[in-house]
This record gives sequence, C-alpha cells and structure tokens, in this order.
Amino acid sequence: MSKLENKLLIDVGSTYFKLCTKDNVQQHFRDFNKDIYDDLTYKCADIIKNYNKENIHICSSANGGLSTLIIGITNSFSLKYATNIAFNSGINIIDTVLFRDIEKTSIPSDLIDVVIVVGGIDSVSNIFDERLFKFLDGLNYSNIVYVGSEKDSAFLKENIQNLSILPNIINEKLHVEEENLKEYLTNLYQADIMGKEDIKHLYNITSNQIFSTPYIVNKTLPMIDSKFKVADPYILIDIGGATTDIHYSKDLVEENMVTENEYDRLVFKKLGVYKSKESLIFAAKNNEFVYELLAHLKVTENIFEESSEKATRILMQLAIFLVLCKVSAYRKAYVNLKLNALNSIVLTGGITKVLKQEEIEDIVTFFYKKILNSQHNPTIVMDNNYDVWTLGMLEK
Repeated sequence: MSKLENKLLIDVGSTYFKLCTKDNVQQHFRDFNKDIYDDLTYKCADIIKNYNKENIHICSSANGGLSTLIIGITNSFSLKYATNIAFNSGINIIDTVLFRDIEKTSIPSDLIDVVIVVGGIDSVSNIFDERLFKFLDGLNYSNIVYVGSEKDSAFLKENIQNLSILPNIINEKLHVEEENLKEYLTNLYQADIMGKEDIKHLYNITSNQIFSTPYIVNKTLPMIDSKFKVADPYILIDIGGATTDIHYSKDLVEENMVTENEYDRLVFKKLGVYKSKESLIFAAKNNEFVYELLAHLKVTENIFEESSEKATRILMQLAIFLVLCKVSAYRKAYVNLKLNALNSIVLTGGITKVLKQEEIEDIVTFFYKKILNSQHNPTIVMDNNYDVWTLGMLEK
C-alpha cells in the first residue's frame, strides 16, 4: 500500500462514491438531488481536507460517458477495429453503419457525442462519396473524426465541417493501430467532463486528469495477478447501477485482432441494478430461461415489483446470468466468448458488497448447466476491497 501514501483516490459512480486512502476504502450512496461536487464534499469533507489537489486522483462513470456512432466499410476490419478501440476507451456505442447500407439506415435522433468514420488501407482511395455527406447532414453530433485511408482525407476534409483527421487505424498488413484514436477519445472524454456542470466542479479538489472508470479498470487487467489468484483465461464483470461491463482475455475470442492490449471490454448499457433497473427487468422477462432461474432462486416474478434488499440481490444475480448469456454462443453478438475455456470469473463493483460468493457460484453453475449444457465450473474471485480499481488508479 506504499503507493497510496499521501494519496486519495475517488471513484464517482452512478450510484456510489468510493474513496480509498492508505487506511481503508469506504463508499457512500449518492444523493441524486444534489450536485455531485456538493454531495461529495458534504459527505467526505473530513477526508478530502487532508489532501493537496495534486494528491487527489478521480475517475468517474457518473456522467454516462460519451456516445459514438461508427461508419465503416467492412464488419471484419474497419467497424470491428473502431468498435474495439471505442469500447476500450470507455466510449458507449450507439450504432454502427456499413457504408454500403448507409442509404437505407435509419438516422438516430439522439445527440451523438462523436462520429467515427473509418475504412480502407492507405493505398486505397475514393472510398466515400456524397451518400456519406447526406447521412451526416441528418445526424445530430458534436464531434467527428476520420481514421481511414489517408488518400481520402483531403476529400472528406473539404466536405465535412470540423472534421478531425487522425492516422489510419488499419495498417497495410490489415492490423489495427489503436493508440491515436484511443488518445483522441480519452481526451474527448476529458473535455466532456470539463463541460458537464455536475463533474467539472470536481477540479476544485484535484489538479489531475479525471479518467473514465472503465478505462482505469481495463488498465488494471495485465496486473491483476498481483492481487488475486486468477487463472487465465478469465473475464472480469463489473455490475454497476447503470451499466454492466465485461473485460475479457483475448484468448477467449475466436477471431482475435493484433493489438498491444491483451484485454478487451464490452459494455451493456441497459443492464444496471439502479438507474437501468427497468431495462434489466425488461431484458430478463424476454429471456426464455429466466423464469426457470427465478424458480431456482425460490422467488416469482413478483420480485420485480419489490424495492427491497432481497430484490436487489435477485437483480444482481439476474444481471450475471444475462451478461453471460449475451457473450455466449447462445446469443449471436458482437463478441461471443469461449466460455467453456474460461478458468476464472472476477466480480468487482457494488455487487461484491451485496452478493455472497456462494450466491454467485450458484448462478454461474446454473448458467453452465442450463445454457451450455456443461459441468464446467470456473473459479469465482471476489474483488471485495475494490483492489481492481485501486490498482488501476495507481498505475495509470
């Protein structure tokens, strides 16, 4: 814990504040009727006053993160690579659009924080045309970045206002080059925080950059065995109030892509147990095995109408089951993981304060038997003291 000497780490989540000092980790339920800064400084003033601004480090997922729409040429390369980089930068993806289908694609009505346009290697030209500009004219977005073929850069720059141009994320060997786009998205997240009334006041107590929490967690994964007995390959599940994230070893994916990072992230925006509770229940009711799971847990669907500690525990168990379903071969998705090769499941976030290890093991066993028809039983590892987050904050 020596690295924590004189430092205060703060995580601002959608439901809780977490504070970590060299002595302990504590969490406080947020008051949603108050500004985040006012709420934090009211509840934790006695701790915060002991630290200089340069020794306070903050990450946040409370502002909801940035949203992106990605326009690319192929599912196998441009869309896949940009999606991967966006997820690992802590960005939420609204939609992806194949350029050849752009004329029949519905234009989202939501405000998009950043549009990513990508496609082709640098030796290819004339990839995009007027159809792209027409689509963008109908789109409501704040930022747009091009990370495709260098030969098309000038043409797109002439026709798209305020277009940022970065080096191509696809090199001549068709490998992904992620660093420039990742840095751009991370800085955009920073700028987004600076502009949000709720978050920017946090700079009154820190002189350090505020990072997105998923970005911090992803940074931790290569070092996780310094804190836990984790056998590769593994997944890390972070169930929060608004979203559920899965970080996974690339060994678990059939079609791997060559990057420096050994771990990728998926985010399920509508699977949270507080802010996204209703959409989690909706997803549960549409899963054909959930009623069997509820019977296994000795409750009925009436539990969905309750607001109790027991109901929260059931929702967390459902969230584990649903995310495992979503990344298994049971559902065709952006990524299907080889769950029968999985050796460990690490649980972090608020779930470790609510569920007991045996309750999680029970759900995982149910999933493997019912969905995968397997007796496989990966080890469950609980991050009870938020070490995953602490480690990432200290090493970023």
